[in-house]
Amino acid sequence: MAATQYETDRTDQEGRPGRRLKARAWCAGVLFAGVSVVVGCRLADSDGMTPVPQLLAFLPWLLVPTGLGLALALLGRWWFGVVWGMAALGLLAWFIEPYGRVAEPAGAPVAHIRVLTSNVEFGRGTPALVPVIRRERPDIVFVEECEYTCQDSLRREVGGDYPYRRAVAAGSSKGSIILSRYALKGTDGVRGTMGMPGALADVRGHTVRLQLAHPMPPLAGQVALWQRELGRLRAFAAADHRTPTVLAGDFNASQDHAAFRRILGTGLHDAARLAGSDRTPSWPARTTPTLGAQIDHVLVSEEFSAAHARFLRLADTDHRALLVDVTMHMPRSTATRP
Repeated sequence: MAATQYETDRTDQEGRPGRRLKARAWCAGVLFAGVSVVVGCRLADSDGMTPVPQLLAFLPWLLVPTGLGLALALLGRWWFGVVWGMAALGLLAWFIEPYGRVAEPAGAPVAHIRVLTSNVEFGRGTPALVPVIRRERPDIVFVEECEYTCQDSLRREVGGDYPYRRAVAAGSSKGSIILSRYALKGTDGVRGTMGMPGALADVRGHTVRLQLAHPMPPLAGQVALWQRELGRLRAFAAADHRTPTVLAGDFNASQDHAAFRRILGTGLHDAARLAGSDRTPSWPARTTPTLGAQIDHVLVSEEFSAAHARFLRLADTDHRALLVDVTMHMPRSTATRP
């Protein structure tokens, strides 16, 4: 009886280390599998399906579960897992690098333009936005989720400085407005669930296309709608390569989303990228800059360069505002004219 008990105890003691190693390897495998699905979609230039689009917005933070999985694989002596983890880390590091070309326009400077975009979350951030507009004095302001009260407040508080406006008057998140110091001619804008007004601005005799961006977010069950509305913004960007363009707002997409990169593929550049702030998060404001995603952008055509980009925290909104200083250079059509 005693000998039997001794053999049982010895088997348990010898089995425990093996079980621990297997448990570590199993946990590492689960982490690597989840990360690999997201990285695989990024590699395939696809946004996949829920929850991949949501996770792609936070792609740099996938380094955390990947690093944890690599540590567990090492502790579990799972050498295939170590190779798997190293490959995942390498791909993440590659994709975290800034996306898109950086090139200086060839033409002579024509105008310096300060652009501000801000999602004021159902209008609640409007009281905080007004003093920012007065202090920073942007030339063009794009405001998303600017419902009736927000639009009335902006007209009353800063309307004298911005006599030109294009708006979609609507409640809740569907209202939006463009404020401008430059004369505007209205356009049809881009059709979407939420308002996306557009305009043509006269900037020192040069026509500039302005378009506010606010597609639906990639919520579960709405990924196809999100992709469709980003596709419409891409179509706007691709429709005219000869007129200088500013496309700005809350894109609900980061550089790690294929649908957003397709907009950049039309020849637009992210002004924050040009100014060296490509990975600065803008949402959710309560956790930035520690944790977040850059989904608020100012995209400009090749006639623009960018010197500065600042992400400003405003009270009562879940987005940080983005303020960029861009310089418009002689448009290509004008520069090549005899």
